[in-house]
Amino acid sequence: MTAYDAIVLAGGAAKRLGGADKPGLRVGGRALLDRVLAVCAEAGHTVVVGGRRPTVRPVTWAREVPAGGGPLAALGAGVRHTDAESVLVLSADLPFLGEETVRALLAAADSDAREGALCTDPDGRDQPLVAVYRAEPLRRELALLATEYGSLAGLPLRLLTAELDLARVQAGPLASFDCDTWEDIAAARTRIREHGTVLDEWITAVKNELGIELDVDTDVLLDLARDAAHGVARPAAPLTTFLVGYAAAMASSGKSPEAAAEAVAEVSRKATALALRWEEETEAGSGPGAP
Repeated sequence: MTAYDAIVLAGGAAKRLGGADKPGLRVGGRALLDRVLAVCAEAGHTVVVGGRRPTVRPVTWAREVPAGGGPLAALGAGVRHTDAESVLVLSADLPFLGEETVRALLAAADSDAREGALCTDPDGRDQPLVAVYRAEPLRRELALLATEYGSLAGLPLRLLTAELDLARVQAGPLASFDCDTWEDIAAARTRIREHGTVLDEWITAVKNELGIELDVDTDVLLDLARDAAHGVARPAAPLTTFLVGYAAAMASSGKSPEAAAEAVAEVSRKATALALRWEEETEAGSGPGAP
């Protein structure tokens, strides 16, 4: 993947939210800002422009001048802290943005000597705060705008994007969904709990909350829980999965995340086999001729 830095814009007055702390609002149990920081975890350097707050991982803080001066002023403040050739620029209120969109933007910006790439929403509208910009032309245009207008404060983003040769990337219908109103927040919270996504969202939230960087086969763990509940007793399911996690942690202590994932798979196989043996004995009974 192309090396890049990230700038996340987390300022603004959130007027349509009654002045609420929008980046700190939670969707799926995680702050909006933390959700965005998770999808740019591979950035060499991450700058958040806005008021300081606890975050899921370390970042560099910056502030636009004047505070509340708008996205171009925030970009100008953030870009001073970056040194990569490409800069990923995101707003802090994108609950459904995924890593695949970030990868698509980086690939598009890196091709055909373009000066960047931005997302377009399902209606074809440009989303300049879901974008990758080449650092040199970004700095150049920001400097020219500041010279022409005397300041970046209050200027619309279209003044920047109109001067850059940008590729367009059509991402998924929710990639650029942002939360400007309480209705948006409610819609995001409802969607995050839909049947097809709730499990992945929950597992991701738990891993972030516990500081775990581990990819495991959830089907293996679900099958284990099912077999323990059916073959032993219902309370055996959560207790067994806890013990599997504990055993995997002991077996993989000091090793790589890949080794930890393999340890989870191995102890899950052992616990599943035990649960199946237990079930076989239960079904066979203990009378004469039982195996």
